[in-house]
Amino acid sequence: MTESAAQPTAPGNVGGLKVMVIDDSNTIRRSAEIFLLQAGCQVILAEDGFSALPKIADHQPDVIFCDIIMPRLDGYQTCALIKKNPRFAATPVIMLSSKDGVFDRARGRMVGSDEYLTKPFTRDSLLAALAAHAPSTLGAGSSGSPGAPGTSGAGPFRSPGPGDGRGG
Repeated sequence: MTESAAQPTAPGNVGGLKVMVIDDSNTIRRSAEIFLLQAGCQVILAEDGFSALPKIADHQPDVIFCDIIMPRLDGYQTCALIKKNPRFAATPVIMLSSKDGVFDRARGRMVGSDEYLTKPFTRDSLLAALAAHAPSTLGAGSSGSPGAPGTSGAGPFRSPGPGDGRGG
């Protein structure tokens, strides 16, 4: 009874997590932001994948929620770019979509997504997904790379070529 009143999905201790929400719908972004702020998370917002990439490099979120259908760079492309980058490959990406088909879920898995959440989502389903993918150690959310020198704009996400950004 008291569980559903306060934080039903707090076993993963989501408070303090840095969470990014990428969605072209202002309503979805705002709803997710409110639910996450109430749970004690730091929230970073982006309208599409293209504008999200430099924010991911700058803020190094612990978990990323990413809409599928967006302008410029869709969710599948965005997830693939995140997962191909060695710095963010371990960052959980949870796909958001109003489509609930098997094909959409499979395509999300193919590009490396960790979970698939159908919109419209509830506060409980959003926080449950977050808790399921929250890093076990809150302080080490960015793989121990404190100050990444030379990170400007979408630098880490530019051409995902054979060098993967290691050789320069």
